[in-house]
Amino acid sequence: MLIDLVIPARNEADNIDALFDALPAGLFRCVVVCDNGSTDATASLAESRGAVVVREDRMGYGRACLAGLAWIQHQAETGDVLPDAVAFVDADLSDDPGQMGRLIDPLESDQADLVLGARAALADPGALDPHQRFGNWLACTLTRLASGRAYRDLGPMRVIRWSSLEQLEMGDETWGWTIEMQYKAVTRGVRTLEIDVPYRKRRAGRSKITGSLWMSARVGIRIVSMIGWLWWSERRVNRSGSGA
Repeated sequence: MLIDLVIPARNEADNIDALFDALPAGLFRCVVVCDNGSTDATASLAESRGAVVVREDRMGYGRACLAGLAWIQHQAETGDVLPDAVAFVDADLSDDPGQMGRLIDPLESDQADLVLGARAALADPGALDPHQRFGNWLACTLTRLASGRAYRDLGPMRVIRWSSLEQLEMGDETWGWTIEMQYKAVTRGVRTLEIDVPYRKRRAGRSKITGSLWMSARVGIRIVSMIGWLWWSERRVNRSGSGA
């Protein structure tokens, strides 16, 4: 399979070299680092390791991911070919990039279209704060009630077929990105699989979300509101598609 990797990053200069050292050699056609307004050497270090750096100065996790996908799409429109799949991983090394091959295997064997790394079962002690675990449980519970799918996690490390990604019509620009993908996968018939992966405390730097209880609360509110919006909007899509 032809797979590109998208890495949203903001002020992760202390982690870039270790991140690239951990990436499995030859697994990805292209590594796209989406620099989301960094004020450190994140961009230059990523370029020195052979990554394509796409800059998106407007803050937002979803914006960074969308910028990376837009670059891949643009390359295809100017003579390159689209990948078979695209992978996502954060730059903080909490998820182990060396596990990416395990997430890709089910796509290659046609067992799934979207494979998610589930963190909770194999997380190191203290890697997931209590408010992270509660927020994760709440979001997964609300998603189950709204969509019928019982997810275990909203972890950022994932791989999805390009054709399935196009089917989802992703649009969230901030912290609702992961839940938007997972919710729409249910309502739009994308085969999804969760695989337990190790999770550890970030190697260096400060988390943009969990480093502050206030920021964690803002993210939680955004995710919960996103689930409500998805429940309403996807019902409209399904009704329109069925001619109701």
